[in-house]
Amino acid sequence: MRTALLQSSGRPGSVVENLKVLDEAAGRAAAGGAALLAAPEMFLTGYAIGDDIGRLAEPADGDSADTVAEIATRHGLAITYGYPERDGDAVHNSAQLISADGDRLANYRKTHLFGDFERAHFTPGKQPVVQAELNGLTVGLMICYDVEFPEPVRAHALAGTDLLLVPTANMHPFQLVAESVVPVRAWENQMYVAYINRIGQEGEFDFFGLSTLAGPDGVARTKAGRGEELLLGDVDPAFLAESRAANPYLQDRRPGLYGSLA
Repeated sequence: MRTALLQSSGRPGSVVENLKVLDEAAGRAAAGGAALLAAPEMFLTGYAIGDDIGRLAEPADGDSADTVAEIATRHGLAITYGYPERDGDAVHNSAQLISADGDRLANYRKTHLFGDFERAHFTPGKQPVVQAELNGLTVGLMICYDVEFPEPVRAHALAGTDLLLVPTANMHPFQLVAESVVPVRAWENQMYVAYINRIGQEGEFDFFGLSTLAGPDGVARTKAGRGEELLLGDVDPAFLAESRAANPYLQDRRPGLYGSLA
């Protein structure tokens, strides 16, 4: 399945403009043969927008979700994007996956909040593994800091995730995550991991880009620089099956020894 990674910070503070950016990227991704377009963390509104997070937050089935569904159906590809989700008095840092038919397939709430900024604005999610079936693949959702913890990624592996989508807003000086951690997560869990980052300066944060699609062999299928880019990479189910057969990490585990980890 050809997968497009939109490395962009869009237009922070403007939902209307960010939907336009997403629409344009979806057209280019579809023209390149992509069946899935993935955008970064909080792409709908911008990340470092302070109290506007609460003002711009929407329910999972809100107006913007309807617009993304229209974009997806018009261009004929699935879309995942990050946004602030309103649920009663709570606001979650969420990512949603919408099919090429406009159906809402999965909605994930970030479980590991990073730093004082996120803890001040968001309520953490409670469900570590959120998945959906897409084009014969089991696709999982996770957001940024979550992937830096081995336990939730392993939980996805044990639940059969083939492609883990990780909308991201990672900043200097944590480039190690994109360059080393993400490929290792893909290798040790025998899955594809798509890591889709923001770019440039937003408030106190300087996002470094370096988006990547890493394969189960730990090798990047595509890798961005530090500017705005639309990357295309392929998720190959046959190669995934071969790699899993050759690397039996999951079969060789000894869970009885790991009780102290909980």
